[in-house]
Amino acid sequence: MNTFDRMGNGWKISMAGFSVIRKNKQLLVFPILSGAVMLLIIATFIFAMLGSDFGQVQHLLDNGNPMRYFILFVYYLISYFVVVFFNMALIHCARLYFQGKTPTISDGLNFSMSRIGVIFSWALVAATVGLILRSIQEKVGIVGKIITGLVGLVWSVATFFVVPVLAYENLRPIDAVKRSAQIMREKWGESIGAGFSLLVFNLLGLLLVAVPLFFIGSLISTLASMILAFLGVLIVTTISSAAQTIFISAAYLKINNEEIEGFDDDTIDGLFYRKD
Repeated sequence: MNTFDRMGNGWKISMAGFSVIRKNKQLLVFPILSGAVMLLIIATFIFAMLGSDFGQVQHLLDNGNPMRYFILFVYYLISYFVVVFFNMALIHCARLYFQGKTPTISDGLNFSMSRIGVIFSWALVAATVGLILRSIQEKVGIVGKIITGLVGLVWSVATFFVVPVLAYENLRPIDAVKRSAQIMREKWGESIGAGFSLLVFNLLGLLLVAVPLFFIGSLISTLASMILAFLGVLIVTTISSAAQTIFISAAYLKINNEEIEGFDDDTIDGLFYRKD
């Protein structure tokens, strides 16, 4: 499969994911809730710092202060927990849809609640890896930053299927990473074909939604332009995030020989290409 074929297939994959969203608009609630909770968490950290003594905050944020890494770890832990919780809810609702059922928001939330221990365990592992990479980046030169960036990329690829694996397979977090990496290595190859189409969607969305909203808002005030532009970015990223998560669900179900609606075999098999 040449580059242009991969681009075309990636576009079809994204369109199939968007089709599921168009038929089940309530699924967008999950990335919206995830984003809203994350904003609330960030705001909490900011207000906590603003309410503290400036000198004390500056001391806590100093690179040599162990408390700084503890705060980062807590932030990473909460962030990963929130994101995975709502992604798992969306993945489960997508599975119900692919089974011909009509999923509800409560179906997804109840399922994530039933797996909350697994989600927390995974958040601990992900937060630890994130903190280690962050600490290495802060202590090494440009070469070290490149290396840690590559390690982070490998980690992202290896954990591509971790959320559905955690959802449906009785595995511990480390074993879930191994299982996800095994699926990538044996079944799908090493490169994501749909990434380009999602990038194109984001760029087009920003140009067609966020930029016009910015100029419309500028006719009112600077604040209005910033608010409308932010809403435009939020809309685009929410839809894109939901489409990617839905496809991950579809791909995982397909490689486990479950029949799904809306995705044909050629489209699924083209998500990754194998290197010769």
